[in-house]
Amino acid sequence: MKATLADYRLFLIVLGANLVLSFFKPEAAGLSAANSGHFLLEVLSIVPPVMVLMGLMDVWLPRRVVESHLGPDSGMLGAAVAMLLGTAAAGPLYAAFPVAVSLRQKGARTANLVIFLGTWGSIKIPMLLMESSFISLRFALLRLVLTIPCILLSGYLMERLLPQEAPLPQPEGADA
Repeated sequence: MKATLADYRLFLIVLGANLVLSFFKPEAAGLSAANSGHFLLEVLSIVPPVMVLMGLMDVWLPRRVVESHLGPDSGMLGAAVAMLLGTAAAGPLYAAFPVAVSLRQKGARTANLVIFLGTWGSIKIPMLLMESSFISLRFALLRLVLTIPCILLSGYLMERLLPQEAPLPQPEGADA
């Protein structure tokens, strides 16, 4: 029972805050509950396709391909592949984390996972197009030129700072 409550503690905290808020500011509590509901529906519309993508990655993407392109010996090619995957991705950043875990299970190195996540969150082709049309092409290119080294530095720094962990357990039937 305690473990189940611990799993839902964030939900229970939000629910409790909404209940307390409903006594003092009912209109704010209603708005908060509506926003929470909209966010839940958004997450529920994104998570199933991500789970399907992860399942397909597990079946169709051999471990040796991930290790050769994103693994410990991939070098700068691995960083380039991680950036390419991140820029081509669509959806919010929270959809990238299950994909990153799947890549980690297949042998991707920590630096390339951080680069993938950083790129997903900050460099996407549609985002660059919108920036250049609304702000200016010069701004978009300058931001891109300043962002790429920061993402690369973050990836390699995280790999150096995080302790080396044992590989994640492989699901049964996963190819080696």
